[in-house]
This record gives sequence, C-alpha cells and structure tokens, in this order.
Amino acid sequence: MMMQGRQLALALMLLHLLLWHESVTIEVPQDPKILADLRQPPTITKQSVKDYIVDPRDNIIIECEAKGNPVPTFSWRRNGKFFNIGKDPRVTMRKRSGTLEIGFRNGGRPEDYEGEYQCFSGNDHGLAMSNKILLRVSKAPLWPKEVLEPVVVTEGSSLVLPCNPPPGLPPPFTFWMNSMMSPIPQDKRVSKGLNGDLYFSNVMAQDAQNDFSCSARFLFTHTIQQKNPFTLKVFTNDPYNDTSYNDSDPYGGRKVVESTPTFLSPLGSESAKMVLRDEQLLLECIAAGLPTPTTKWFKKGGDLPGRKVKFENYNKTMKIINVSEEDAGEYVCMANNHLGSIRHSIFVQVKAAPYWLDKPTNLVLAPEENGRLVCRANGNPKPSIQWLVNGLPIDSSVPDPSRQMMGDTIIFRSVQMGSSAVYQCNASNQHGYLLANAFVSVIDMRPRMLGPKNQLIKVIENNRTFLDCPFFGSPFPELRWFKNGQGSGLDGGQYRAYMNGTLEIKRARAEDEGTYTCVASSILGMAENQVRLEVKEPSRIVRAPEHQSAIRGSTARFDCKVKFDPSLPVTVAWTKDDKPIYLGWRLRKDEESLTIPNINEGDEGIYTCTVKTEIDQDSASARLTVLEEASLNPSVSSALPPDRPDPPMDLELSDPAARSVRLTWIPGNDHRSPVTEFLVQFEEDRWEPGRWQDLATYPGDLNSVILQLTPFVNYQFRVISINAVGHSEPSHPSPKYQTSSAAPDVIPRGLRGWGSEKDNMEVTWEPLLDLEKNGPNLHYCVWWRRKDSDGEWNNVTIIGLKHVVRNTETYVPYEIKIQARNELGAGPESNVVIGYSGEDKPTSAPTELHVSKVDSSKANIQWKPVDQVSVRGEFKEYRLYYWRESSHVPGLVFRKENKTKGFYTTVAEPSAILSDLVPFSRYKMFMVAANNRYEGPPSNTVEFSTKEGVPDAPSFFRIKRRGFDSIHLEWDKPLEPNGLLIGYQLKYQTANGSRQGRPRLETFLPNVTEFTLRLPDRSTRYNFYLSALTQVGAGEIFAEESPFFANEENFTDATGLAYIDQVDIATQGWFIGLMCAIALIILILLIVCFIKRSRGGKYPVRDKKDLPLDAVDHKDPDGSFDYHSDEDNKPLQGSQTSLEGNVKESDDSLVDYGEGGDGQFNEDGSFIGQYTVKKDKDETEGNESSEATSPVNAIYSLA
Repeated sequence: MMMQGRQLALALMLLHLLLWHESVTIEVPQDPKILADLRQPPTITKQSVKDYIVDPRDNIIIECEAKGNPVPTFSWRRNGKFFNIGKDPRVTMRKRSGTLEIGFRNGGRPEDYEGEYQCFSGNDHGLAMSNKILLRVSKAPLWPKEVLEPVVVTEGSSLVLPCNPPPGLPPPFTFWMNSMMSPIPQDKRVSKGLNGDLYFSNVMAQDAQNDFSCSARFLFTHTIQQKNPFTLKVFTNDPYNDTSYNDSDPYGGRKVVESTPTFLSPLGSESAKMVLRDEQLLLECIAAGLPTPTTKWFKKGGDLPGRKVKFENYNKTMKIINVSEEDAGEYVCMANNHLGSIRHSIFVQVKAAPYWLDKPTNLVLAPEENGRLVCRANGNPKPSIQWLVNGLPIDSSVPDPSRQMMGDTIIFRSVQMGSSAVYQCNASNQHGYLLANAFVSVIDMRPRMLGPKNQLIKVIENNRTFLDCPFFGSPFPELRWFKNGQGSGLDGGQYRAYMNGTLEIKRARAEDEGTYTCVASSILGMAENQVRLEVKEPSRIVRAPEHQSAIRGSTARFDCKVKFDPSLPVTVAWTKDDKPIYLGWRLRKDEESLTIPNINEGDEGIYTCTVKTEIDQDSASARLTVLEEASLNPSVSSALPPDRPDPPMDLELSDPAARSVRLTWIPGNDHRSPVTEFLVQFEEDRWEPGRWQDLATYPGDLNSVILQLTPFVNYQFRVISINAVGHSEPSHPSPKYQTSSAAPDVIPRGLRGWGSEKDNMEVTWEPLLDLEKNGPNLHYCVWWRRKDSDGEWNNVTIIGLKHVVRNTETYVPYEIKIQARNELGAGPESNVVIGYSGEDKPTSAPTELHVSKVDSSKANIQWKPVDQVSVRGEFKEYRLYYWRESSHVPGLVFRKENKTKGFYTTVAEPSAILSDLVPFSRYKMFMVAANNRYEGPPSNTVEFSTKEGVPDAPSFFRIKRRGFDSIHLEWDKPLEPNGLLIGYQLKYQTANGSRQGRPRLETFLPNVTEFTLRLPDRSTRYNFYLSALTQVGAGEIFAEESPFFANEENFTDATGLAYIDQVDIATQGWFIGLMCAIALIILILLIVCFIKRSRGGKYPVRDKKDLPLDAVDHKDPDGSFDYHSDEDNKPLQGSQTSLEGNVKESDDSLVDYGEGGDGQFNEDGSFIGQYTVKKDKDETEGNESSEATSPVNAIYSLA
C-alpha cells in the first residue's frame, strides 16, 4: 500500500513538471497609443544620490520622479517616519512629481532638514520606493586660532609640518603656499602627503627663505581658509651663502651629515589598509634621509597590475584604480640611497559593498501565465537578500496564491489580473546596500498592429528580404502570414516567420510578388495588416570603365553601360577622386560613356561611374594616367596600376640657425603616380615625447627645404610622400636638432578683468602653450590703470594665471594689458583690454509700478525704469516679486508662496506680461532693479485681483460598491475652485471591453458631493468623468473607471486612502468555475460506476471454484442452467456491498458479452464457464462490481 502511495506521488510530480512552463515576459512596445491604454505599476525614473550633500546657500532639491498608468502619487518618509509636507511652509512638491523643494527665502536653517529621506510612488497597481537618501549640509568650519612658534631644525635632518585642516563636509582639498601666495615647489625632497602634511626628506638652508602656510579649499562654498604660517630656522655648520647654491652641490660645499633612509609615513615596518571593490587604492611611503632616498614599489608574490597602477608624487604614492579582489595582498615600498635601504609592508584587504549579479527586471504577463523574479548579488561579506512587495516585507504582505518564494527567486504560477504589484529586492552588508524595484504587471489586451497600414516594399531579385509586421497583445498573440489571402500560413521552405512578426524570404523571386497578410490572434480577438511586395531587377554595370594611359592633349573615353529595372527611376553619375565631375564645354557624358578631350595633368586620377536607383546601386572605377610623348616607348610606359610611393630616404640637416634648419632627403619610388607633396613632421622630447606632429607641407618637386622652428625645442624630423593613391610610410627620423632659447613671441590669450567683490578686480588669462614658451622660467607681467585717467600704469610680475587688484571703486572700467617673459627677455605686449571692478547694490527702485490689464491667469504690468548709473554694475534685469495674498473664494485655505520673474529691457516705457496666475485671487507685487550680484530697493507694492476661471479637478473621486445592484460615488470640492462653484457635472457611460455605451449626464448643486447609481446588471462597468462648474464653465475632468466585481477590492482616492468593499462570493468567476469543476468530477465518477456495473468486476477464480454446487439444475427461461449453492445469498470473497445495500456477486462470464458459451476463456486465461452463475433480472438489478471503485481506478478505466 505504501509502495502504491509513493508511485502515485511520483506520478503527480511528473504531471506537475509537464504542465509547468515559464512564459517569456511580454515586451511592451513604446507606442504612445499602447502606453496610453496600458495600466502599469509605477517605476522610479529619477532620484537623488544616496549620499546627498547640499550647499547651505541654495535651496534644497530632493529629486524623485516616476512613471506609471494611472499617474502615480508621491509621499515621503523622513528618518523612517511619514513626512507631512503640507505642514511645513518651506517644503513644496512639484506638480505631477515627487521632487521636494525646500526654500529658505523667508528664514529657516538648512541644518534643520538634515536626515534620511525616502520617496514612495504609488498607483492602483503597486508602490515603488527610492533609495534612502542621506541629506547632509556642506560645512566649511573656520581654522582654529593658534600661535605657531618658529620651527627650529638642523640642516640635513627631516621635518614634517602638520596641516590638520578643520573637518569639513565634504573634506577640503589642501595645498601649501608661501606669504607671496605662490605654491610651495614640490619635488623628490619636499612633498605633500595624503593627509595634507608637508614632508621634508631633508632640510636645506634655503628652506628658511620661505614661510609655509597650509590652505584648505572647500568645494561647495568655494572658499579658501589659510592656516597661520610656519617659520623655519635652519641651523647650519657653516654660514649659508645663497650665491654658492647649485644643483650639483646643494649645500654649497658645507659639511652636512648624511643619513640612511627612515620612513616618515607610514611609521613602523608594516601597516594595513582596507579598500572597497571598484574604488581607488592609494598607498603612500615618504622617506627621510640624506641624500634624498628613491622609492620603489613591489607586490609580494606577484606583479603590480600594470594597466591599473599609476605612480604619483615622485613615486611616493601608488594609485590603483578600479580595485578588484585580485588586488589584495602584501605591497612593499622600498626607500634607498647610497648609504642603505629600508622597507615597509602594507597589507591590503579588499572588501566589497553589494553589487548585482542578476538584477530583477520588470515582468509583464498575461493572465494564467508563469514567470519569475530573480535577485542575486555578491559582496564581501556576502550580502543578505530581503524581498518586499509594495514597500512592505513580503512575509507580512497579503498572501498571493500565485506567488512562491524560493530563496533569491520569486516564482509566479497562473497569475491573475489582481496579481500586479511592485517588488523590491534589498541586498545589504556592512559596506552598503542595493535596492531594485521590479514590477509584475498582469495585463490583457486585444491584438493590435503597430506598423503602417498597407505598406509597399520594393526589393531586388535574389536578395534576402524581410517583411515587418510589428504587433502587440496580451496574451501574446499567435502571428501567421498569408500570401494573396490564400493557403495556409507561410513558414518553411524559403519562408521563415519570426516571433516578432517579421517574415523572411530567403531569396526574393518574381513569383514572390504579391500582397502578404499578417494575422495576429489570441483568445481576446484578432488583428491584421497587409504588406505589398514588388520584386525588381538589379541595377548593374555590364561594361565597366578600364584603366588607361593617354598622351597629354589626346582624348580619353571611359565606358559605362548599365542595365536596370525599367520601372525604377535611375541616375548615372561620374566622380573623379570621389568628387563630383562638373560637365561643361570640354567633358561630355552620354548614356554609355564619359569623354575627356585634350587631356592634361589635371585630368589624371580615378574615375568612378555609379548607377543608382531608390533601392540599390552599382559602381566601377578606372584610373587615367597622363603621359608625356616620350612615354610612347612601350619600354617606359607600364600597364601596371599606380600605387603609393615609397618613403623618402637619407634625411640630412644643414644650415643651422636660431629658428630654422635646412632638411634634405632623397625621394622614394613614386610607383607610376607622381608625388604631389611632401609632409614634414616633428617630435620633441621636452613636453610630449613620442608624439609626431605635422610641421609643414611642401610641393612634390622639392627635396630640400628650410624649416621654420620654435626656440627652446629639441627637434627630430621625418618626411612622408603623398601621391594620388595615398601616403607613403614615414621615413626614418633625422638626427636631433635643438634650437636655442629666445624671448616669448606670443601674447597670452583670454585676458579679462572682472570683480569678485565690490572693491576688487580679478585679472585672468590663459597660459602659453608649451611650444610658445621659447625658454625657461616663464612668467607674466600685468599692467592696469583706471580708464580715461591718463595716470601711470600699475604692474606686477607673477608666475600664476591670476592677479587681484584691490581697493577699487565700485564698477569702474580699467585698461589692462599683459606680456609674457622668460629668462631671455620679454615678449610683445597685448592690446589694451577693458575690465571692470566689482558691483555694489543698486540705489534706485523702479517707480509707478501698476497693472493695466488682468484676466484669469495673466496680468499686463508697466513701470518707470531706473537710471542706469544707479545700478552700480552691469544691468541684469528688473526682478518682480509677487505672491498670492488671498482668494476671493470664502474660506479657501492655501499656502502663500513668494515667486520671482525677471524682465530684461532698456526701453523708456517698459512693460511685461505676468502669467501662470491663480484665477479669482488677490495678488501683491513689487519690483527691484538687479545687477549681476545685488538687488536694489523695492518699488511701490501693487495689489490686483485676477478674474474668475474654470476650476481644478475635484480633490478626490471615490467609487465604491454598496450592494449587488448599485455603485456609490463620493467626491470633494477642488483644492483650487478658481471661482465660486455653482455645481458639478458627472458624465458616465457603460464600458464593456472596447465598446462604450451612450453618454449620460448628471448635474449637482455645489453642496452635493455624493451620488448612488443603480446598476441594471451587476457585471456592467462604467467610465465616469466628473468636473466642477463655475460661471466661466466646466473645469478639469477627474476620470475614473468602475472597479471589477471581486471578492475584496481596493479603491484609492487622490489622497492615497484605501477602501475595501465586500462582494458576494457566489457571483465570483473563480467560485463558479470551482463549482463547475467539482460537478464535472462527480459526473465522471457516476459514469465510471455505471460502466463497472455493466461490465462486472474481476474476482479470484480459486475462491469461486471451491464453492459447492446444488444437485438440482434449474433452467432459466432463456434455456440456460443455473447452479445454486447454499451460499448464493452471500457475497463472494473480495466483494463489497452496493450503494443500495445489496450484495453483488461476480458475473464475469464471456457468455454475457455475446462471445459464446461453454469452454470459453476470459481475458486472463481462466476457464470459468463452468463457474458462471446467472441471476434473475430483477435480482441482479442494482448490484455493483465486487471491486472497490476509487478515483485512481476511475481514471484508469477511462484510458
């Protein structure tokens, strides 16, 4: 019995596996009509970064955008709690968006809004959520006040000057400068560490000439703070003389004790470093010693990752980008000089925040289809996976019988229309988290054709052809192709039908012409489209032009005979060297040739004939070579085609000068195509070694030229030959040639002056290019003076690219000029440029601000302008501040919001239009004049009222079932009535599938906000369109659709509240289907019982054989004999009582089946004729088989 149970379970499992299949998710086309009708859960399309740092001077904007149908609504949580936006006047949410804007124009501190924010977007089909956004305000704290004593150090010893910048958010960028605001030069001996400290491997006496100040630049606030400077006092054994300093002997002959290397950073012999995967690894080793040590890097047990590693800071810092797990290990830095070496080991451990292996994606299914969502992530340590549905943990959500959890996978079986939802997968470990939204959308849609109707396709004969028929539907329709409306579907042979609707014809022939019909069908309906195919002959050149050589002055003729389909328009065009030929008095073209009379050297080239139709083209080319008369000798002329020339040889330099040199070369073989020009290139080894740059081109008849060069460059040259075929390979490089230094001869570009404060002017310019410096120690001399003052020029010489002129008057013009200089002298001065000092607040306000015309949403405004002198800067705009003071609708509550709008105009009587106003409201406004930095005093304040307009949509619109035969509608007045409400109008019509009934109209008084609609049929569905009314007309429509008749249904209003209605279970489709299935099973069982009763049951022959027979033979009326035993009224062994309570004996004789009488065998080979007993008709009625009837036997009996 247990064995039979196991076999039954195995059979059921195999049956389940055979019935299960995973459907391919439906791809929704981006067709506007499809998307408009398709109901889908929300999808987050834009959100702020997880770690969001904002500038405290700006308004805070936290982005959250989503799409869906219906249009989703938005809500926010702050620090895990619901964030009530309406209660905070500084916080607004953009219309049809979840983006928050937090303004501080009317006060408030940005720090009060720091915290963790999360956005939720939902509609009737699900709820999506954003990442948790940690909002922090950028900070730029001041440097603590401190008094720094002079640093006393002995010459040759090491030194570390600490920076310790104030902690900022984000951390500041540090750099070191002296009191002249010039950067501290860094080299192998002096360098800045990763922590900002300044390290001296050994101190020299000249280091005392500078003071050292650490500066911190804060990126968000664009401010620089400077630490009090360090002053160095260096003790030397002998007096220091700066004239004795040189590179070969930096200590001027003084005795300085040398030292072996020691590490200043990091300390000790080993350290550890942890880095996250895909981030940047920075390892640093700074050594002290005299002479200055050299640093080298190694990886123990392997090589450094060559493509990802970079050495910086004079080899003291090693940077590895895009770190991966294989970059973990022990890294060794070694510092050495001629006295010895030292090593430090850094043990690098690579961890990983979660990263996706298989990110869940949206799943679109049809009813009764199957699918799955997979969420796999990796990290170090291994991340944990948590599933949520509509923002709630899946374990605490409403159970869905079509959903099954299997680890990191959710399996959906036989989904229904109510199974749509948004699922969230959260993968997290101690280093971070990943959050992905993926919706499951269950849709049903009739098949639709997406492509153009009755498209005409023209193809070339014998070409592979594709006929497109894009379509969509849910369930995914079956698509079949037919030709000329006849025959079965086209698939097989030279046809191949793809699932996306494309029909491939492997080789189009003339007989394939015709009208092709594609039909997409599903259980919901069908759709069709037609494509007309025309097969054309190919266009080809049957007699092509041939290469030819002709004597100058003779005539050349190129043939081009074409063949094409006569039903297609055709063009035949000629080109020379890929450029169009302009036919004129000399060049002639007919249908089959091109004739070139009186040819000359300019006619030499490659001629191409191209025949083109709207669907194909063909071309052929031939070369024309122009010969001198001497080339008539066959030994000179060659029929071989021309080729690229060989490179020039034997480059020589001669006639050296300060800015020039002569370059001579021997041309290579031109390969039957004369060289038209030579290209000379150069490479220099000071700034861009290894990069060859073009210097000049020269005619092809020259092989010795004077090259014009730039001073202070170590040149190397090469030459390339060019003919009509192409470029040769470059020649071998020439010997190197270094030009001497000279004064600059280029003027710095981009000179300008502008004010960053009201009493200064910043002068900036672009640096000279490397090849423009002409010598070492490049610097700039800047002159400036007040314009029209005829005073003396002020000047300064600096190395950098900016100079700030201080203590200027407000917004006054200055004349500025600049000059580049180096050790060899000064370059040319620039032209005078006009710059301006900084701006200040305007002193005058616009006057007579008034409104001339107002309607419901716009107002015409006019004012008197200000004097341009009072702007005290460059005039930018008139800036209008306006706000909604109140509404003329009694009792309407709204949030006041100050708005601005700018108008640039310089006319004597300015005017403008102010738009986007709220109807039926009272507004106030004033205006200021503004320059680039400041605003002036306000004008007079003006008050005006907008006219009445049409209202907004009702604030909510709910549809609820109250019973089996009615629908109850509720709504509320609009948030913005835009006037005095006079009522509401409700339009509704039946909607069954794609058919809609006759529209009906109901109107209500303004105090009526509910309506009950009696249903003629409980399955009838309606589309409702509700709008509010004012005297102007009907407002924005709030459209809703009556809900499905389900056991429990959720309806959501515009405020996000959910309501649940109870519906009679006996009317539900699933319940009726279940009852039908049960009835069908009972009917099958009854049929089986009837068949078993008619056929009889099997019994053991051995048991029957042992029964005694009656001595008297009783003959039945039909002539057969019945042998009765004493146990005729007892059931046989193995039989059972019938449903009526009678005992049924086995009567399994073949005689009863009409197959003969005595001596017959039954199906198991038993000779049972002598044991057959026959009952009277009325005695046997109602008896059943002696074998127990079971569902398994019933199933087998049907086989």
